[in-house]
Amino acid sequence: MDVEGEVPAAAAAAIANGLGGGEEASPAPFSAEQLDVEAYAAQYSGRTRLARLVFVADRCGVEAMQLEALRMAYDEIKRGEDVQLHRDVALKINGRLGPRYGLDQAWVDTVSRRAEQRKEKLENELNGYRTNLIKESIRMGYNDIGDFFYAHGQLSDAFKSYIRTRDYCTTSKHIVQMCMNVILVSIELGQFAHVSNYVSKAEQTPDSLDPIIVAKLRAAAGLANLETKKYKLAARKFVETGIELGNNYSEVIAPQDVAVYGALCALASFDRSDLKSKVIDNINFRNFLELVPEVRELVNDFYASRYGSCLGHLEKLKPNLLLDIHLHEHVETLYTDIRHKAIIQYTLPFISVDLNTMATAFKTSVSMLEKELAALITENKIQARIDSHNKILYARHADQRNTTFQRVLQTGNEFERDVKSMLLRANLLKHEYNQRTGTRKM
Repeated sequence: MDVEGEVPAAAAAAIANGLGGGEEASPAPFSAEQLDVEAYAAQYSGRTRLARLVFVADRCGVEAMQLEALRMAYDEIKRGEDVQLHRDVALKINGRLGPRYGLDQAWVDTVSRRAEQRKEKLENELNGYRTNLIKESIRMGYNDIGDFFYAHGQLSDAFKSYIRTRDYCTTSKHIVQMCMNVILVSIELGQFAHVSNYVSKAEQTPDSLDPIIVAKLRAAAGLANLETKKYKLAARKFVETGIELGNNYSEVIAPQDVAVYGALCALASFDRSDLKSKVIDNINFRNFLELVPEVRELVNDFYASRYGSCLGHLEKLKPNLLLDIHLHEHVETLYTDIRHKAIIQYTLPFISVDLNTMATAFKTSVSMLEKELAALITENKIQARIDSHNKILYARHADQRNTTFQRVLQTGNEFERDVKSMLLRANLLKHEYNQRTGTRKM
């Protein structure tokens, strides 16, 4: 390929659509209408499963899927003790699933009465422990109360109880347990500053941590950075997450999520060398990518400059990603960043590019592509100029020869100035033209 000339139309199309130019994108793995809600929910446990089911019901826009998610959430809630969540879900169902899935007031009364008795018992036990000043018993008492509040959906009270165990932790294991409890509740509360703080506290414990705990902390740190839009840091944490995570953290995140979050953040923020070394050649992270073949393929397509196929995969995954409780707010930003990186890499090898060919490759209109390119040029991300009349992008490659000469001249001038300064100082000292502090000639 002649990189010093204009891009032939066939060559440009081949770069965008894959080697050979005629390769078609693989079929959509799933869309919003085809999402298997039951299989999706099976990846999670505890309150996270409920939160994700309710989120899917609120966002999917397909009544059949909405009712399926609400039915599963209703059944799951009845196996727990969160009466307020039961009321909320029953209200969302609004009689559409028949009388069996309405508000069960008898169940609410029974659970509430049992909860009051359990709470009173736990508080009495804790008061007894505090009277006897037994640190380990006090720590366990606060943990039990925290677990009680968490099970009943009183997350702020659970957070306070878990925090109070800090003063009664006597071993590294106790500190790590306290941190993991606080991280869990903080994620559900959306307080990701606390997540980052307590991940750091757990990592700073003097004893070596269990590999599963390390993997959980990496995943939690990745989520915290994702939610605060620190995509590069999030990508690093996700790709560093050990395969030991498995299904051991299903109350927060599934291994498939680690693959999706990590890959998208990496594509949006890593350069080519980092993408190669930290994602594609990373044996550990490759195990996560194998769980989501579509994401693995789009990463490989991006690195191999098959941008048309890569962007096609992204569009097909988009409906599902918009139903993800953590990722939905970041989809548009990540997609824009990935697309801009693809455009930049597409233009790098060439002196000129036909905008009509490029627009076809990126599945957009020439006018929209011009706007994207103009924005990237304005932000100094592409060194080029646009010929709007002939619809051609001309690259402005730096003149390396001239730049080198300029640098050599600047270095020579700096050296000459330094030598003259040294000679001047030497002559001043030789002829004693120096001012001595503390002496004055009268």
